[in-house]
Amino acid sequence: MSTKAPNPVDKYVGSRVRMRRIMLGMSQEKLGEALGLTFQQVQKYEKGTNRVGASRLQQISEILQVPVSFLFDGGPSGAVNTAGFSEGSSPAYVSDFLATSEGLALTRAFTRIADAKMRRSIVDLVEQVAAREGPDKR
Repeated sequence: MSTKAPNPVDKYVGSRVRMRRIMLGMSQEKLGEALGLTFQQVQKYEKGTNRVGASRLQQISEILQVPVSFLFDGGPSGAVNTAGFSEGSSPAYVSDFLATSEGLALTRAFTRIADAKMRRSIVDLVEQVAAREGPDKR
């Protein structure tokens, strides 16, 4: 008996749930409690192993304080996406970055900086470093 691979949309929505939950500093257990589920069920949602129903999506979005559309933004559609990590205004580029441990750590730390001038200086520094690396190096 073969196991069925998770649907790409289910996997993507799950990764967005995970990303937002982590950004809020919420554990799988806490999200599960708020939903009336076990943390194992939350894990299955986040991995895309189990599909999330419409009413559950609404409930999750309210708990995570985002619109339901946030969970789908930049996700796979019927069209083939070859952009991957390409630069530009693609929401997928941003969500791919935020799904990494480095992206989450950087975002968490950056949002704790209250001084707007300091945040701007950090952005300027990162842009200068990236410019030295060149457009094709990652």
